[in-house]
Amino acid sequence: MERTIDISNFLDDTGKITQLSQKNRLRIEILCYLAEKFQPDRSYTEKEVNSICDEWHTFGDYFLLRRELIDNGLLCRETDGSRYWKPASE
Repeated sequence: MERTIDISNFLDDTGKITQLSQKNRLRIEILCYLAEKFQPDRSYTEKEVNSICDEWHTFGDYFLLRRELIDNGLLCRETDGSRYWKPASE
């Protein structure tokens, strides 16, 4: 996917997220980058989501990343947290 906003200042040499921007447009772009690590048409457990988030950042707060992905509609979840999935792209 072609990026319209450069997020390289928020990634380390291995492509891991080093911080989230306070600016909303950059923050969303960083979260979209992370959302690309999830496969469409697949269900994830909370543990799997945490593991993927943890693998792709360096600042030790996968809870924040998971919550941000859900709050911004980049991941969906059952109300009881039993299943997570990437919404279908349009």
